[in-house]
Amino acid sequence: MGEAALLGRYIRNCLRAQMLYPTAFLLRMTTQFTVTIVEFGGLYALFARFGHIRGWNFAEVALFYGVVSIAFSLCDMGARGFDMFGPQFVKTGDFDRVLLRPRSATVQLAGFEFGFTSIGRLAQGAVATAVALSLLPLVWTVAKAALLLWAIAGGFALFYGILILQGTLSFWTVESLEIVNAITYGGVEAAQYPLDIYAEWFRKFLIFVVPLGCTVYFPVAAILGKSAMTGLPEWLGVLSPAAGFVFLGVAFAAWGRGIAHYTSTGS
Repeated sequence: MGEAALLGRYIRNCLRAQMLYPTAFLLRMTTQFTVTIVEFGGLYALFARFGHIRGWNFAEVALFYGVVSIAFSLCDMGARGFDMFGPQFVKTGDFDRVLLRPRSATVQLAGFEFGFTSIGRLAQGAVATAVALSLLPLVWTVAKAALLLWAIAGGFALFYGILILQGTLSFWTVESLEIVNAITYGGVEAAQYPLDIYAEWFRKFLIFVVPLGCTVYFPVAAILGKSAMTGLPEWLGVLSPAAGFVFLGVAFAAWGRGIAHYTSTGS
């Protein structure tokens, strides 16, 4: 069995296990959808009161919101193993068993506790995107649709890289660091709005350190025809989601160094 087939087997087993209690599964998924859709309602209330934020209206910000929510929910489904890596594997020594198996540790963790309940958040992101697309006076082309999917893919790669780095830090810290959660969940909240509404130092952080601006802000602004507000040419907004995959590559390189550093619990 190849690595892709093995990952598919992990995913099927996770779904089978979670569906043993279908009521609990549906309640968790519905709760996640309800909580996040209420947040989206708060966004609407904000614009109903103030009209716009620095020239960005509700429909435009809703597109940012939807793209980020979809990208993060897809990542949250498949990166649970890295998110729980410190307390679940390093602290208990269970990572030894992972390393003893004749399969990639990365694939085993990617298939660990696949989070199907994140479908609730995914549905919320889809609703936000659908609302935005229905309100925006855009003439959709194949190029714009491809750029939208490209932005989601770049955001997915970036968030996955962040969670891999969180797991990598656990080799040295044992416990997962809450500062990483501030970057993941805080980054989701920040990227749901255009970056030009933030202070300059924060914009630079979200472009050059954790490139959420590259994966979401620049391409969505290009789709909306507002690249001038970003200060960058439109063609750069088309290419910028690749920064998410560069970040993911750096995260995998750090992950390899972390595995080489791992010395077990000694128990």
